[in-house]
Amino acid sequence: MRAMKGSYDRAACGSSTGTDLLATPGAGYERIPATVDYVDHPSFSSPAAESKLFGQAVEEIAVPQWSSFPEVPEDIQVRKPGRTTLRPTEEAELFLRYNYARFRLSKLAQAQQRRFSKARARQMVLWYTRAQRVRSDLVRANMALVLAMAKRTRIVNVEFSELVSEGNMALLRSVEKFDVARGFKFSTYACRSILKAFNRLATKTGRYRQHFPTEFDPDMEKSDFDTNKHEIERMDSVEALRDILARNRANLTEVEQTIVTERFALASRGKKRTLSEVGQMVGLTNERVRQIQNLALEKIRVALDDEFLAA
Repeated sequence: MRAMKGSYDRAACGSSTGTDLLATPGAGYERIPATVDYVDHPSFSSPAAESKLFGQAVEEIAVPQWSSFPEVPEDIQVRKPGRTTLRPTEEAELFLRYNYARFRLSKLAQAQQRRFSKARARQMVLWYTRAQRVRSDLVRANMALVLAMAKRTRIVNVEFSELVSEGNMALLRSVEKFDVARGFKFSTYACRSILKAFNRLATKTGRYRQHFPTEFDPDMEKSDFDTNKHEIERMDSVEALRDILARNRANLTEVEQTIVTERFALASRGKKRTLSEVGQMVGLTNERVRQIQNLALEKIRVALDDEFLAA
């Protein structure tokens, strides 16, 4: 299935009104590297190369959609409707478009280093956007390779997600370096690169295990000094408070002593009582119990300050 013609030009340029691509900070010019690598092809020197690959008569290639869901177990096969791979001609066409866009961008970048031109900068943004779009299509069309190779490869002490991540990086590098002119399928080239990446990961993991045979546990590295210090201070404060209540150094009334003792379970290690429960004990409303509690706590705070300052 093919989409409407000329879609690459319109998507890359943004609109048909000739909007200045450098008018906004997000135009992408600052992301373009100073030097651009590409895989050359004999057809790039032809004057008709641009119209053949990106002209108005060029039809967009429908890239098969593919996605992997982390919540799906590895051993369960997920059926995907429709075609899941590119045809050889479509794959070759996409690689030609990708490298031609980088070829043009490289020439423009070299000229831009010699003399800056705003018009040339707009062309650089155009070709950079085209290259990024085609690269995304190529990567998306071949993502299944990584998952397939990762399922076949088992490395001790390496998680499946880490294996897939390493394979994805190898896939990106393969797209950058693949030469379609040699006549090989991209999957053949990419699978070898992905396997090499897995081997490097296995070697690196094995070397790491030799130096660090156990997993790093953040909880083991955490000091309990602050926790213990806080607990000691809390216990000291409770003991000082009990002493003040026992000797009545804060000059609390009998009702105030009862409210504080029951509200904060200071007389024993029982459960703290609510305002309503304490109110029923002393025959007062909840609001009045709260007021007496705050007044008693203020007296206790003054007594604590006097004791510690005197010490």
